[in-house]
Amino acid sequence: MKIGIPKEIKNNENRVGATPAGVKELIAHGHEVYVQHTAGEGSGFADSEYEKAGAKILPSIEDVYSIAEMIVKVKEPIKPEYKLIKKGQVLFTYFHFASDLELTEAMIESGAICIAYETVKDRDGRLPLLIPMSEVAGRMSVQEGARFLEKPQGGRGILLGGVPGVKPAKVLVLGAGVVGRNAAMMAAGLGADVTICDISLPVLRHCDEFMPKNVKTLYSSRHNIESELPTTDLVIGSVLIPGAKTPHLITKDMLKLMRPGTVLVDVAIDQGGSFETSKATTHSEPVYVVDEVVHYAVANIPGAVPFTSTLALTNATLPYALRLADLGWVEACKKDPGLADGVNVVEGKVTFKAVAEAFDLHYTPLTL
Repeated sequence: MKIGIPKEIKNNENRVGATPAGVKELIAHGHEVYVQHTAGEGSGFADSEYEKAGAKILPSIEDVYSIAEMIVKVKEPIKPEYKLIKKGQVLFTYFHFASDLELTEAMIESGAICIAYETVKDRDGRLPLLIPMSEVAGRMSVQEGARFLEKPQGGRGILLGGVPGVKPAKVLVLGAGVVGRNAAMMAAGLGADVTICDISLPVLRHCDEFMPKNVKTLYSSRHNIESELPTTDLVIGSVLIPGAKTPHLITKDMLKLMRPGTVLVDVAIDQGGSFETSKATTHSEPVYVVDEVVHYAVANIPGAVPFTSTLALTNATLPYALRLADLGWVEACKKDPGLADGVNVVEGKVTFKAVAEAFDLHYTPLTL
């Protein structure tokens, strides 16, 4: 199979779809890999490393899309890429369709096969291609939250871990999935007073047993969240419903419960956001203020640490990319129902129910 790895063109997205080591493995399986010039540069991988692995370097993104039967990316295609996608071409990347009607319609119109990292499942029902980036995003959410709590950045001017004689900041983590647990661990490690919320009592019991003692658990309800907000300094939104739009756990009215300079970090912005007042931001303009509350809603948080992120992502995606290339997407999905769960759009038809429901589109089961 001819596999294309284009350069990411989303704002400050420095990750790349595969490392040179990943490319070498694809080529060892008999496939041809075409990498766009400087595609890996932002992650610290030179063209010469890809050439040494056996890839062919192409000068433009148009060249890569034109020759490839399968495109392996990191982020969803954006508007300049829509016209480059061919009918029947396999796109293997993060899509987060349920929060983006324009993207969904463009991919339907393209006639491509869209396999979304974020809905692929393993045998235990986990999301193996979302987990590594969720780990990065969860940990970075605390780094970024701590930065924007600084007074020059618009925050309250509070040190996350405090100092002897001065209480630490209070951090509220909404959702105890992979992002939430990593955020709570990072915040706790910095010495913050952390509360993590979820609607699953077994998950909360697990957190209570294994988290550090400065992490408390709280059942997630509107009442409990409202009770925490007046004394919270940093809120991290990390709720995920696979493939579907994220519910708003903090409404605009609830902002008035918070003190000026409180920081909200919305890690779920790719799926619509955990806060009603969230709108996607970029690494170049990461924050905005609503009712004196600082909002950080960068849609590609791990893109800021591309060396770590690209290595972690390739570790997870490579086995699936090999399966797709070796067997073709149809046979690969027949053999692996979890991979089939990743197929969201096929030749103009929506094959993932939550995406169809998000926009009231016709749903066609993949088996049809």
